[in-house]
Amino acid sequence: MENKTVRHTLIGRIILTGHIRLLTGLHIGGKQGEIAIGGVDSAVIRNPVDGKPYIPGSSLKGKMRSQSEKLTGAPQKWPIRKQEPSVYIHVAETEADYNKYWVNPIFGVMGDKGGVISAPNRLIVRDISLSEKSAKLLNDLRTDVPYSEVKWEAAIDRVTSAATPRQIERVPAGAVFGPMELVFSVYLPEDLALFNHVLTALQLVEDDYLGGHGSRGSGKVAFEKLTFTCKHGTTYTVGEPRAYDTLAAVDANALQTWLSAQIQFPA
Repeated sequence: MENKTVRHTLIGRIILTGHIRLLTGLHIGGKQGEIAIGGVDSAVIRNPVDGKPYIPGSSLKGKMRSQSEKLTGAPQKWPIRKQEPSVYIHVAETEADYNKYWVNPIFGVMGDKGGVISAPNRLIVRDISLSEKSAKLLNDLRTDVPYSEVKWEAAIDRVTSAATPRQIERVPAGAVFGPMELVFSVYLPEDLALFNHVLTALQLVEDDYLGGHGSRGSGKVAFEKLTFTCKHGTTYTVGEPRAYDTLAAVDANALQTWLSAQIQFPA
């Protein structure tokens, strides 16, 4: 079936910045052999230029999307990895399917995966660096390996109960990554209401975990020092920002009223 292309005019953008504070250690894995430091079994991903851990935008956006698909019941039946553990995602295969689930306009549609709608992606999530303050603190603490800790775990054989120890590298609890930047493009009047779902997706991540080993305690995070800024119109004018200390402090209704006043659609 031929893809349907939907073109829209860019009316404005909502830019959300902030910080991610680790409430428990964070493990987002890198390639073994290239990034491993100190011989740990499972190393974290690092910037090859300065050796500091970072949070890939794809990791945060992918977690936001996965949790949102589960919340909305969007069918996750398209395989992107068939070997164990299998990974399935939602792909809109009909126009009705695209319109039914808000994950599609927000997070985008992969046309090469069988989707029939080619529409602009609303949400961009940037890579997030370790903050300068946290990098200095971890460097001064002389952690197990630069900027991270090594957590020992034991894989237990379910039949023999034999334990196989392994080392998991994590960025320690208390570290802060930032500045975080999410960019949400507005094309249609209904996109302003869609933006509230971005906040829902962030809340789903807070209540779940980011990265790996979440069922064993890793990856609990909090989004803090959030600032919303709008750029709009053909002159791309920057409006006055709106700030909140935490995600829980954001009043969604008040934010919607503010966004509607910030971004004006042509008559």
